[in-house]
Amino acid sequence: MDSRTVALIRTTFKAVAAEEGGSEKLARSFYAILFTDYPQVRDFFPAAMDAQRDRLVKAIAYALDRLEEPNKLLPFLAQLGRDHRKYGVQAEHYLAVATSLKTAVQIFAGTEMWTDEVDQAWDEGLKIIADTMIGAAEKETTPPVWTGTVIERREVLRNLTIVRLQLDQPMQYSVGQYVSVQIPSRPRMWRYLSPAVPADTDGEIEFHVRGVLGGWVSSAIVGQTAVGDQWLLGSPLGGLGVPRNLKRKMLMIGCGTGLAPLRAQLMAMAQRRVNPKVHLFVGGHNPCDLYDLETLNDLAVANRWLTVTPVTEHDENPWWYTEPDGPQPLRPGLEPRVTGQIGKVVASFGAWADRDVQIAGSPSMVQTTKFRLMAAGIPAKNIRHDPLF
Repeated sequence: MDSRTVALIRTTFKAVAAEEGGSEKLARSFYAILFTDYPQVRDFFPAAMDAQRDRLVKAIAYALDRLEEPNKLLPFLAQLGRDHRKYGVQAEHYLAVATSLKTAVQIFAGTEMWTDEVDQAWDEGLKIIADTMIGAAEKETTPPVWTGTVIERREVLRNLTIVRLQLDQPMQYSVGQYVSVQIPSRPRMWRYLSPAVPADTDGEIEFHVRGVLGGWVSSAIVGQTAVGDQWLLGSPLGGLGVPRNLKRKMLMIGCGTGLAPLRAQLMAMAQRRVNPKVHLFVGGHNPCDLYDLETLNDLAVANRWLTVTPVTEHDENPWWYTEPDGPQPLRPGLEPRVTGQIGKVVASFGAWADRDVQIAGSPSMVQTTKFRLMAAGIPAKNIRHDPLF
């Protein structure tokens, strides 16, 4: 795709999205057109569409920002294509989505902006996206969906639960990746979770889940999950991970359950003979949010290449947290806990320009931390995180 085509697509999309309420209006229009013209696809989507509409616009923006970076965009689209098999999506459904999206953008762009050249540009861009996803799905030999049975549920905090599942067959994923999950009480509401352990040949997998205020799925997992429940899991996604040939030192920053993909990577690295030095900053609002320090301590004690610095925004725990009885364990593998906003703390530790950087956590935390690190001199190309949607 040439630069002119890319520019035309970006310009029209951003012109529509930049208007007041433009993103939401575009998403609503797209789904209205899609469900009216192709009513058979409605069953692929949840009854409540608010979160789905928001993710749509963010996903489109993410793809459009990478149209000139095929080495990044095409693997991402291929992963999405493999993942979309869980819905039972066929090639004709991609055509329905592409046609509806182009129609919605055209309506909001208006006749003056929507020229024949713009129309052709959108056709070309949407064809590349659809063909890449369809091609990856057709070539994939792994299952479209895995079934996992809950074998353990452990409440760590009142709003944080660790869930272990036994899959019907092992799933091969790279440490640092994430998967979509669907729980019994929330049909068609797929949510992304990162395995907190490396892939297991026996098919066990572990997730760390924090209940989000107003979150339909996360709150249900934390409050209702029981041993014996059966979850559905989609194909692995994401580009985090430690390349085998990585020689540059690593900086890892994780907040809350964003620790999970970083933890899985550290566990996998601990099985290797040689690793680069890694400095992990693990953060939370309160000390109790640092829920997995024992595991991190054990990893740091056993692996001299790993340094772990805990960070909290506050020194005190919330009123509802009950301190464990008895003396607290000594953790000689950890650095002293630091108080402050994690991005600011990490930036204050010195220059990290020589590091491969990974950030995992809430979208706001990732963005804030990334901006602080870039302001401190770290090149954007050295910073990796999952898509923020």
